[in-house]
Amino acid sequence: MRHKWQRILSLLVLCILTTGGTLMSQTPTVKNIVLVHGAFADGSSWSKVIPLLQAKGYHVTSVAIPLTSFQEDVAATRRALAVQDGPVILVGHSYGGVVITEAGNDPKVVGLVYVAAFAPDAGQSIVDISKSFPKPLGMDKLVPQPDGFLLLSPDGIETAFAQDLSKEEKALITAVQPQTAGAIFGAQPTQAAWHTKPNWYIVASHDHMIAPEQEASMARQMKATTTTLPSSHVVMLSHPAEVAKVIEDAATSAK
Repeated sequence: MRHKWQRILSLLVLCILTTGGTLMSQTPTVKNIVLVHGAFADGSSWSKVIPLLQAKGYHVTSVAIPLTSFQEDVAATRRALAVQDGPVILVGHSYGGVVITEAGNDPKVVGLVYVAAFAPDAGQSIVDISKSFPKPLGMDKLVPQPDGFLLLSPDGIETAFAQDLSKEEKALITAVQPQTAGAIFGAQPTQAAWHTKPNWYIVASHDHMIAPEQEASMARQMKATTTTLPSSHVVMLSHPAEVAKVIEDAATSAK
């Protein structure tokens, strides 16, 4: 009888261990990454980061925000979030940080990653939060276009936007650059998602489009997990592996 009881106990232990292992393997993890580009750029600005994340098994979506108005950019991001199957890490570069600050209130979003990005509070615009910091070189490289739109000059891309990239990469950025509505710089989120969602921030210490001091200040305000990289504004193109690593860290930490 004693041996029989020991055998039953052994089977029970084995069953518990097996079931536990199954439950462990079925524990939900964040597999969806949604990327939002910034002003004067398009979805190709994530071209080096996307394959690194896909190689790790992540489902990646790069949103093509139209840069025609803040409302339309947020709407495009919300449409991308709506079709994700499960929780999402939402990533924004530059002006894309304003977009994810608003769109990140979506319940599917479980973490926010700001990549050399603006991170205003509710009721604040890019203009509002930039007044106390040095004027970046790139702000003098903007060229007005018809109907209130802007382009960054080729010299601006060369010296202020992507100064650490190759000549060929700079030429590509210039070729694909969309016109950006000047009105987006006055846009104000209605609710800042970073107050309630875990967040990460990548500071680009050689940024000439947003003052690095401002980036560091915004990261502190959000109490973000912060990484500093010696990069131009387009840190995801000059340091893709490091950017992908921060996004992975967010995906494994935010549940």
